[in-house]
Amino acid sequence: MPGTAPAPPPAADTILSARDVRKVYRTGSQEVEALRDVSLDVATGDMVMVMGPSGNGKTTLLNCLAGLDDIDDGVVLVDGDDIHRMSDGARTEHRAQRMGFIFQAFNLIPVFSAVENVELPLLVGDRRPAEARRRAVEMLERVGLGDRLDHRPTELSGGEQQRVAVARALVSEPAIVWADEPTGNLDSHTAGSVLELLHEVHDSGQTLVVVTHDRGIGLSGQRLVQVRDGTVVYDGPPSEDAVDRAVSTVPG
Repeated sequence: MPGTAPAPPPAADTILSARDVRKVYRTGSQEVEALRDVSLDVATGDMVMVMGPSGNGKTTLLNCLAGLDDIDDGVVLVDGDDIHRMSDGARTEHRAQRMGFIFQAFNLIPVFSAVENVELPLLVGDRRPAEARRRAVEMLERVGLGDRLDHRPTELSGGEQQRVAVARALVSEPAIVWADEPTGNLDSHTAGSVLELLHEVHDSGQTLVVVTHDRGIGLSGQRLVQVRDGTVVYDGPPSEDAVDRAVSTVPG
């Protein structure tokens, strides 16, 4: 359970504010400090690329900021709400209503069609079935899959599956979208088209936090956060030098 650090007053345009976040993994008597005193603000409309060598805490950071994992200390405010002081049920509802998620493995339900996968978050959020279906169709048309509504994931290419995942993440009009290696399972051409889609979404005003190891993707953002040994060591413009340091296994 997090400690008693007071919630920081967020700026008017801040959608996410984290202060002194700490995460420890425990196995028997062993403890591994995965995150150490991480503080981070994300403004509405930001596109933040999170980079760093493998095993240094990028995905853990995303999971803790999004409330998928518990934290051991610190404060995480999303939309002004302290997500780690909510009950499990309230936190799950908050994620369903105010967050969208895109994963490397797509995480689509294989027996559902594309439109059924996309409408699911709305149905879980108690939207009426007719409204959920209408919104799902609109989102799939927006990502260029209006002619693939009834196809199941196995009938879609990797790029198409990730587009379904993007549509699912956006259908509830979330405050923030989290993407963990969204192009990691795609070839370079397909990855480029998915990245282009994410930028189109960002240009429309969506807030995105993207974990990536890809140098080109890191350079394409408006802001770079470098994670090393469980802490943020750089937060600023995604210059070539900054991105090179972020992907290097040698501390710099």
